[in-house]
Amino acid sequence: MPILSKEPDIFPDNLFSSPKINTDGDWLVLYTKSRCEKSLCRRLRKFETPHFSPMIKRSTQSTSGRYRESFVPLFPGYVFVLATEQQRYHALSTNYVSRCLPVPESVQLVHDLHQIQKLVQSDAPLTPEERIEPGTRVRIRSGPLMGLEGFVQHRRGQRRLVVAIEFLHQGASILIEDWQLEDLGA
Repeated sequence: MPILSKEPDIFPDNLFSSPKINTDGDWLVLYTKSRCEKSLCRRLRKFETPHFSPMIKRSTQSTSGRYRESFVPLFPGYVFVLATEQQRYHALSTNYVSRCLPVPESVQLVHDLHQIQKLVQSDAPLTPEERIEPGTRVRIRSGPLMGLEGFVQHRRGQRRLVVAIEFLHQGASILIEDWQLEDLGA
């Protein structure tokens, strides 16, 4: 049983599927103070500011042998926000934000975030990737993650698909089989 129930990690739910939403404001990456991602997201929901901070389930075992589940940020310290100037001001006034990073390539960021959202929603076990190494560019051919693009990396005899957020040079990876992939050749 989780310590706390999972909170929404995206607001509004149709953030990546509604064309109207993506034209209101500019994409920003807010770097939060330590362990303030969820608090900032609560405030952003209160201000009705569109945002995304992917959360994944993490299980830990206590010294007494009990298993605990919690929901932690996939990208610790980062919250992705689509904000007008006034919404940006409200976010910065929460005292949870350390830095505000403007996004030069918002189309690429939205594409990357949408892919990460699909990966998180699949409930497959994810591994955060803090340093993205080059690999073969591929696309998933079939199944629930069909169309997802990323890089293949081989580690400890396993083949992993790494889906990256180019802006952060970070991403998430999932175990994958050869037959599920098509080579993009780039």
